[in-house]
Amino acid sequence: MNTALLQIAELSRLYGSDPDYVFLGGGNTSVKIGNMMYIKPSGAALATIQPEQFLAMDRTALQDILRLDTTSMDSVTREAAVKDALSAAVRPYNAGRPSVEALAHHLLEYQFVVHLHPTTVNGLTCGRDGKVACRRLFPDALWLDYCDPGCTLSKVLEQALNAARAERGRQPQVVFLQNHGVFVGADTTAEIQQIYADMLKTLATVYQQAGINGELDFAPADMGVVSKAAPALRTLLADQGGNRALVHCLGRHPAFAGPLTPDHIVNAKSFAFSGPANRAAISAYQQQHGCLPKVVCLSDDQTLFAVGSTLKEALGVQTTLENALKIEKYSAAFGGPRYLTPAEYTFIENWEAESYRRQVASATGLGRLHQHVCVVTGGAQGFGLGIAEYLAANGAIVVIADLNGEGAAAAAQQLCDQYGSGQARAVTVNIADEESVAAMFESVVMMCGGVDLLVANAGVLRAGSVLEMTKKDWDFVTNINYTGYFLCVKHAARIMARQIVDGVGRWSDIVQVNSKSGLEGSLKNGAYAGSKFGGIGLTQSFAKELVEQCIKVNSVCPGNYYDGPLWSDPEKGLFVQYLATGKVPGAKTVDEVRSFYENKVPLRRGCLPADVAKAIIYCVEQDYETGQAIPVTGGQVMLH
Repeated sequence: MNTALLQIAELSRLYGSDPDYVFLGGGNTSVKIGNMMYIKPSGAALATIQPEQFLAMDRTALQDILRLDTTSMDSVTREAAVKDALSAAVRPYNAGRPSVEALAHHLLEYQFVVHLHPTTVNGLTCGRDGKVACRRLFPDALWLDYCDPGCTLSKVLEQALNAARAERGRQPQVVFLQNHGVFVGADTTAEIQQIYADMLKTLATVYQQAGINGELDFAPADMGVVSKAAPALRTLLADQGGNRALVHCLGRHPAFAGPLTPDHIVNAKSFAFSGPANRAAISAYQQQHGCLPKVVCLSDDQTLFAVGSTLKEALGVQTTLENALKIEKYSAAFGGPRYLTPAEYTFIENWEAESYRRQVASATGLGRLHQHVCVVTGGAQGFGLGIAEYLAANGAIVVIADLNGEGAAAAAQQLCDQYGSGQARAVTVNIADEESVAAMFESVVMMCGGVDLLVANAGVLRAGSVLEMTKKDWDFVTNINYTGYFLCVKHAARIMARQIVDGVGRWSDIVQVNSKSGLEGSLKNGAYAGSKFGGIGLTQSFAKELVEQCIKVNSVCPGNYYDGPLWSDPEKGLFVQYLATGKVPGAKTVDEVRSFYENKVPLRRGCLPADVAKAIIYCVEQDYETGQAIPVTGGQVMLH
């Protein structure tokens, strides 16, 4: 592979991984090799791009695009024509969509071109006096007043570069774009790195002398305010299909005051919402701006929320919001912020190229539980982990809640690695302790705004004869399996009820993972079976009560999980124990013991987490089912 292509990919990843230069994977890079230019595709992230992902573009075809007569075209027709022409310049044809600034990269004559949006640089480019300061701080650079990106920018840049060459005898290596970052060109990647490093060092000195830093001072949020407003906001900001939004609380701080750059508009809209969390105020915003907000600032105490269809998107909005707030601070060194005008931000809001970039960056398989926040107690291992994985595979944002905090964190990371960042989070909880349960749900509300599905899976087992069992063991089982279920439902249902606003909102679900021992008695296992029988009684009672809050409550009753550690652990598992004690007459191996128990099941196998998860999803998708105890036993236990 060409060395220059390897170099630009390496440089792209270097900058893409550094938040001082890039946020949310923004920016674009290119390298010219002969008559071809290789450029980052639209929507691809700089932090992970590989050499083979760069699109090859014919520079002769690019030059021809600059000669297109677009003077008589309106903006929509012009951008569509240029988009088609850029796609036609890709070799091989239709291999991908190039960066919207491909023409600007072509116009800069240097082999390597890197366009980034460093926060400290945008403090300058978004400052009202940025142009004057640029002449003083960077006299060899070119400053371009704001113009629409894409085709218009390339035409303006071409004229400016030609004028600079006529005046100086060569193109400048640095081009500052008002409200839109900076281009740097050079014939080596080392020189580009040096130019950027010197640029940021110069600006750091300016900010230091002005007493400005980029630190943001968010005040802690009032949990009472958040617990009331966030669940309601999820429904008020739901999409047209009724899917609730993810609402992530940042604390208390004023929102940005207006649109600063195209990236801010694309990721966080032009304006934040400021007002009360009610339908009238949200509707007024939507009527004024033609969209729902991505940033919400409650007018009472300036509690800030970042909004997305997924947690990943909401966290991206948070990153955008924080970037905008930092730029506002830095711009104070250059006369204060210059916000984009209505004509400027309206173009970005309606620009198809930016809409495409946003769609590519956020594209994922939606899944049956898309936009569902699901809390799985006891989710760090066993059935719970298997259920959590199945829900994540179906698009759910999964909160793994477990007494084993380290195990929960490891499980959540595993799911994020497999299904995407933001797909899972971990919370430590002791479900037998009400303060711990309340704190868990407060954490979930701060993180996601509410809960759509509680999977009450956490459970324990202490077997023993009624003649010998200690009260300590009895209480241990009852406190977790029975009281713990009650506490989780109590605090989850309060949140779920607030997700119904003015009688409108999608139903929520609570599903208890019970047991076949909740459907028939279990020999020398009375504490466990009793807690599970009692759990079904709670399910039926909660279902009757919570239907008024649009909450369905059901139980699923799994058979034995023979592949789990309780049964299959090679040292302490029940198969080993039963072999050693001769519980299965004639069995001489662990496999024979296992076969004995599997043969008790009509379907000839043990229950698996996927079997339970499918039943849970059935409960969620079935609109006409509540208060049920659904066997998942392979026919071993059947309802009467």
